[in-house]
Amino acid sequence: MDRLKAMHTFVQIADHGSLTRAADAMGSSLPAVVRSLAALEAHLGARLFQRTTRRIALTDEGRRYLASAREVLLAADAAGHLTVTAPVLFGHMYVAPAIVRFMQQHPQIRCTVLLHDRSVNLLEEGIDVGIRISPLEDSSLVAQGLGTIRRVVVASPAWLRARGGAPAHPRELSHEAVVQGRVDGPPHWTFHERGKAFNVPVDSRLAFNHLAPAVEACAAGMGPGMFFSYQVLAHVADGRLQRLLEDFEPPPRPVSVIYPHARLLPARTRAFVDWMRREFGGLRL
Repeated sequence: MDRLKAMHTFVQIADHGSLTRAADAMGSSLPAVVRSLAALEAHLGARLFQRTTRRIALTDEGRRYLASAREVLLAADAAGHLTVTAPVLFGHMYVAPAIVRFMQQHPQIRCTVLLHDRSVNLLEEGIDVGIRISPLEDSSLVAQGLGTIRRVVVASPAWLRARGGAPAHPRELSHEAVVQGRVDGPPHWTFHERGKAFNVPVDSRLAFNHLAPAVEACAAGMGPGMFFSYQVLAHVADGRLQRLLEDFEPPPRPVSVIYPHARLLPARTRAFVDWMRREFGGLRL
């Protein structure tokens, strides 16, 4: 007998008040449910339900066993393996430390963390939870908001001196060679003015397929770049880069913890989502 499976069957019968409805909820057959319950009762040496042709009700032993069965199933469900994905630098700076703290509080959980700067399909790639910096467009996923992150334009003091000062309006950048942190990035940057979005075409003189060298190229004076604020946090703090055009920044991007729709979310997934919401709730970068 699979004890956990039998306990799950017992709890489903108690919750639905019917062998037939429990079988339907579990996608099982009625005979299989009856056999599982009989095996559990034989194992315990106790009758868990009083059954008649019209109704089923918990016995005193059944009511006592129900509470302990729920605790055992919750503990078993909370254990296991989680696969989490996040953007590379954001994952390194913020997500990984939060996961370490989560794991210290949940020693029964194992976790694999995948850091990618690409769009990840959670369902196709078998991933339990993702951290995403963009609006959710996939209706098969659930998103819980963690905060927001700004996109900022930065340049080095040397570039600003050579240019003769900072640009006063984003359209001035259309005459400048810029640095891109993506080789497949759009040929324009998006800004906002008086509540309306507008695009400024940019000349990507230097483009990288990785963020870090793009930021360093900006700091070396190769031109301005547009990045998420956390990606240039250290460079702005120590003066290697300066923020430009702050009055024209686009609206902040939402940061969310996402996971597939599920009628019964595993306890370990729910625990992780709740943990991340506590860790990041109200994040503003």
